[in-house]
Amino acid sequence: MGGEGGAEPVIHFVFVHGASHGAWCWYKLTTLLDAAGFKSTSVDLTGAGISLIDSNIVFDSDQYNRPLFSLLSDLPPHHKVILYGHSIGGGSVTEALCKFTDKISMAIYLAASMVRPGSIPSPHLSNIHVGEEDIWEYTYGEGTDKPPTGVLMKPEFIRHYYYSQSPLEDVTLSSKLLRPAPMRAFQDLDKLPPNPEAEKVPRVYIKTAKDNLFDSVRQDLLVENWPPSQLYVLEDSDHSAFFSVPTTLFAYLLRAVSFLQR
Repeated sequence: MGGEGGAEPVIHFVFVHGASHGAWCWYKLTTLLDAAGFKSTSVDLTGAGISLIDSNIVFDSDQYNRPLFSLLSDLPPHHKVILYGHSIGGGSVTEALCKFTDKISMAIYLAASMVRPGSIPSPHLSNIHVGEEDIWEYTYGEGTDKPPTGVLMKPEFIRHYYYSQSPLEDVTLSSKLLRPAPMRAFQDLDKLPPNPEAEKVPRVYIKTAKDNLFDSVRQDLLVENWPPSQLYVLEDSDHSAFFSVPTTLFAYLLRAVSFLQR
């Protein structure tokens, strides 16, 4: 947020996608926000969306998050944003919160990894990419004798795990846009030193109750381990609330940011 010449501050949302997705996944929510007079920006992290970089050569979180960090560092003085992350993008939000604390007025986590800086993340909690079945395809950019460099959900599982409650046309669109995610870059997400200043920034967690990928139990544990200032539950949402319940998600966003204006 920020204003010039005494103008009312503009509420500016910055959206961070999860693994394999891109800025494109926020199109419904950003349309609603823009029509209501807010400002919204969606970023493609390195190797995602329309980024021209091959995700198989993205090896650390700093490289992966560089587009987000560049956006935040280029903001005008006194301009703050509401940073909003989905799924494993929550790790990017927390890292940005620690590096650019003075640029962020609120952090919102949607079915996202939310680990307190300085704590030891449990793989059971912070790793969203789990499943009893072999639902993942791996790419080996450095050869099959080295650890995988990329991961992508197998097409036959996309509907069930990502979009079980979402419109079929969004599933069709997404299936053509998903890209392998950089596994190496995810390894150092959520491994941050303590940051008391970042902890002063208000945080909101939004749970997805019909999520087949990141179940409610693990979301509850994240909330318990690092309690946010606000908690909302999307009762009818799959993992991708921006597709399945965009109008409800929009309403919750308005309610959450109203606390900044009190």
